[in-house]
This record gives sequence, C-alpha cells and structure tokens, in this order.
Amino acid sequence: MGGLSVLLALRRVWPGRSSVHPDLEKLIVLQTHDVEAKRLRDELVALPKLVAGLETKLKAVEGQRAFVLDLIAKEEALRRRLESDVKDQQMKIEKGRKKIDQATTTAMVTAFEHEIAFAQGEIGKREDSELESMERSEALEAQRSLADEALATAKETLARERVRAADTVAADKVLLAGLEEKRAALRPQVGETALSNYDRIAKGKGTAISEGINQKCTACQMMVRPQRWNDLRDRDHDDEMMTCESCGRLLYYDPARDAPQKKTVPVESIGASIIRSLRS
Repeated sequence: MGGLSVLLALRRVWPGRSSVHPDLEKLIVLQTHDVEAKRLRDELVALPKLVAGLETKLKAVEGQRAFVLDLIAKEEALRRRLESDVKDQQMKIEKGRKKIDQATTTAMVTAFEHEIAFAQGEIGKREDSELESMERSEALEAQRSLADEALATAKETLARERVRAADTVAADKVLLAGLEEKRAALRPQVGETALSNYDRIAKGKGTAISEGINQKCTACQMMVRPQRWNDLRDRDHDDEMMTCESCGRLLYYDPARDAPQKKTVPVESIGASIIRSLRS
C-alpha cells in the first residue's frame, strides 16, 4: 500500500483532530519508509560480509585440520625412522655376538660386550621414543576427529548461509525498489521547508521524528517540559511543528499510545495503523 493509503489510515486514527501538521503526517510515513530502506541497505551490506566471514572461518578450520594432519604424518615418519634404527641396532648386536664367539682375547670380548650393551641401550631409547610418538599420535587423532567435525559444520553453515543470503538479497532488492518508489512519490507532497528540516535532522540524528509518550521524547528519553507537553497534546492549530528541546527531533503526540485514559471508543495507535496499512 502506498503513502496516500497510509495517510488515510492516519486520519482514521485522528478523526476530527487538527493538532497534527499535515506535513508531519506525511513525514511520519516517510520516516517509516526511510527506516525500513536503511534496514534493507544495511542488510544488503551485512550479508556479503557474513558470507565472507564464514568463508574465512572455513579456510581457518581447513588450515587447522591440515596442520593436525601434517603433525600426524610427521609422527608416523618418526616412528618409521625409529623402527629402522632399532633394526640397525639389532643387527649390530647380532654382529657383536658373532665377534665375541670369534674373539681370541679377554679385551676383545669386553669391547664387543660394550658395543652390544650400547646397542641395547639405543634400542631402549628408540622404543621409548616410539611409545611417546604413539601417545602423541593418539592425541592428534582425537584432534583430527574434532577438526573433521568442525570442517563439516563450517561447510554446512557456509552452504546454508550462502543460499539464505542470496535469497534475502534478492528479496531485499525488490523491497528496496518498492520503498524507493513510495519515497519518491511521497517526498514531493511535503512542504519544502518541512522536508528540508526533516532531511537535516535525519542526517544528523538518524531519524527526524519522535513520538511523545508519557511526557517523554521516545528518541532521546528526555522529559518534555509540562507547558510544552500540554501544547503538544492540546494545540488547536496546525501551522507549525514542535521539536524536542533536547534532541531537536520533530515531536508528535498519539493519544492511543500515551498513558491510559478514559475512552468511550477504542483508538488504534498510529504505529499500529501504519504497519497494518503497509501490510494490506
């Protein structure tokens, strides 16, 4: 539904009241469009960044897994070297024993026995190292299992978010184009001075219009002076728009959203009317 239909809805909310400047009615609708357009633009920027972040995370997980696999491979290579060294030492022991059998002096026997003892000591060291390597490999295998799970999760998340981001971006572009059309149609209907003030305030504050509820500006949460609050609620003219003295935003008052009052006829709030009208 366009801006005109929303304005008609606003007038159904405030039948017979003249305390709302006609330009302010249009600006309330314009701000609704502007806020939603900003949300869509922010989402269009954020979603590619989200996907890029997930891609970076996936690469990091792949790197961590590759690092663990490299450590596992190094431990396996180490154990192969240790096993080869053990075989070499065992051959030295066999040769040493044969030499003892052929020795002709006590000194030669003693020397060969020292060689055998040294080789046996080296075998013991390598077997200890091999056991330590196996323990490290066991821990690394557990890390690889976790890395495999993390990698699968990262891939699944990236694939899912890529699809979601693509669908959301496509939908947001359509919605944004529709909002831009509504904004372009509504802005010329606002008085030049009011529109200029709106743009100036919105540029500095993010939003230009704030609702007054329970004697507070809902944008800055500052209290409105009693006399000014009474003027906002009970004005009988519409030749000017009031601003919040604290934040400078344009103020409006919606009796349906203020503190509970005695009402003979239920009154729909402006915000609810805008949302209902935009969805119709």
